[in-house]
Order: sequence, then structure tokens, then C-alpha cells
Amino acid sequence: MTSLTLALDVMGGDHGPHVTVPAAMQALRLYPHLKLILVGDENQITPLLSECGASYRSRITIKHTEECVAMDERPAVALRCKKQSSMRLALESVKEAEADACVSAGNTGALMAMSKVVLKTLPGVDRPALVTCLPTVNHQPLYLLDLGANVSCDADILFQFAVMGSVLCEVVTKQSHPKVALLNVGSEECKGNDQVQQAAQLLQHTPQINYQGYIEGNEIYTGKVDVIVCDGFIGNITLKTSEGIARLLVHQLKQGLKQGFFVRLLAKLLAPSISRVLRQMNPDHYNGASLIGLRGIVVKSHGNADEAAYLQAISLAVTEVTRRLPEQIKLRLESILLDINS
Repeated sequence: MTSLTLALDVMGGDHGPHVTVPAAMQALRLYPHLKLILVGDENQITPLLSECGASYRSRITIKHTEECVAMDERPAVALRCKKQSSMRLALESVKEAEADACVSAGNTGALMAMSKVVLKTLPGVDRPALVTCLPTVNHQPLYLLDLGANVSCDADILFQFAVMGSVLCEVVTKQSHPKVALLNVGSEECKGNDQVQQAAQLLQHTPQINYQGYIEGNEIYTGKVDVIVCDGFIGNITLKTSEGIARLLVHQLKQGLKQGFFVRLLAKLLAPSISRVLRQMNPDHYNGASLIGLRGIVVKSHGNADEAAYLQAISLAVTEVTRRLPEQIKLRLESILLDINS
């Protein structure tokens, strides 16, 4: 298999190198064709590589910088003043074709702003969108966007998100005409703010998009649709709330399985099935959101991700590189927008 290279913003996230570097080592063991550019403070990175074998070390390049973007830093300040930060240099590695993709657990707003400036957007795209895949009751993947990169969106931006989400789903799942819906406070046509209603009008007059209308929050995980579109404010709250509920359910299930002798015995007998359910409910299993609409691949990890979760983000980047996602999205996007504007 042809080798591929990822640039990791090692300093990004709540835990920095203590999570990102061990996860990187796991990725090298998992993907023999993978090479990594670790961007960050070499003095912090090198000690964490002490147990790394020579074969793995030969596939690692360290790009040293002591500058990083704080998690609470304003995106405009980071964009203007942090041009030597680990996040910026990781993105520059993709721009200069040193790396095939960038992975960062850092400041979402800063990552979005820097990605747009460094990598630029695809033709016909005003803003990149942050999208992730979520589970559903029928085990079909669900793509939710935007997740926080764009807090405020007008109708045109929501329309572009719907087009990009539809193309992404079609490319990744090989599903023709994926079902697209707008997240709203009701299913009736009169519900929602002006932006959502105007976006609905645009989608209703776009036959290339299999628009299904509005969908409410309690139907997100039913599998009724394949792509759900909303602005980043709503999307981020929706995702974080879902993660919180999932962790609550996992906690309650674990506690319940400890109560009583017969319950513990039954739990041992059903251990494989219970473990599978717990893995499916664990939000870390779905860590990794893509910034789509860019001319390069950028994957955003949760800021508080542990090693296993950060590895999921790296794996997502490997998948997107392998499937040449930006090129395929670009071709389909241009075709759809050309038909729309003609």
C-alpha cells in the first residue's frame, strides 16, 4: 500500500503531547504504511518517544515549535499572532504537500479560521463545515453538520452545508441520493427562524438533493435521514448534549450491573454483548470531525480526547486520505452547483 503522511498538532487539546504522542505511536503500529509529522515542542515530544522502536522512529519527523494556540484563545488573535504555532505549521505541512492531512485537538474556532486561510475553500464554498458521523438505531451512518465551526449561518450557508453533507455521505457510504433534512423545532413548514425557512425553500427547488424537510431533535438517531443540517451553535449543543446523555447511560448501566449476585452473574454471561453495547454508546468511539469544503483534509479531535479517542481521529484522517475525499467532493460539488446555477 502507498505510504501516506499525517501532520499532527501535538500541542493541541486539553492534554497535549501526553495524549497525542502515545496515540500517534498506536497509529504507527496499526497502519504500517503511515508516516507522521509531529508538530510541537521537541523537548516535550522526544522523552515520550523513548520507548519507541527504531522501525517506528524512522517513520516520525518532528517539526519543532514552542508556540501553540490556547484553547480559549480568540480565533482572530490566533490567526494574526500565532503563525508559528503547532496548529498553523501542521496546516502549512498540508498546504506544502509535506503531509496528506492534518489532525488537531486544538481550539475549534482557530482551526477553522487558519484552515480557511491556509488551505482555502473549494469553489462554491463560502465556509468550511465541521461534520461527524453518528450512530443510529438502524446502524446506518448519520452525518451531522455544522458542529461549531460556524456559530451563525444564513440560508445560503445552510444550503451549502446540505450540498456538502449530501456529497460526503454519497462518497463515503456509496449511497445514492442520501436523505437530507434541516434540524428544526418542529416538522411543520411554518416552524423555525427565517434562515432555516429560507434554506428549506432553496433545498425544495434543488432536485439534485434528496431533501426530506425538517427533523426534530428527538428523531436525530432514528435513521430516518442520512444527513442533518444546522448552524454550529445548535449543532455543537446537540452533539455535546448527546455525548453527556450517552455517558450517563453508560454509567447507569455499569452501576446497575454491579447490584446483586444474580445481576452480576447474568452480566458475566452476557459480557460480550454488554461490552459491544457499551462501545457503541461510548462517544469516544466516534471521535473525529472533518472540516469539509477545504482544498485539503483537516480532522478535528475532541479537546479532552484520551489516547483511544485521539487514535479514532487519526484513523478518520487515514480513511479520508485513502478515499481522496476532497477531490471527490470537489467533483460532485462542482457538478451539483453547476446544475443549480444553470
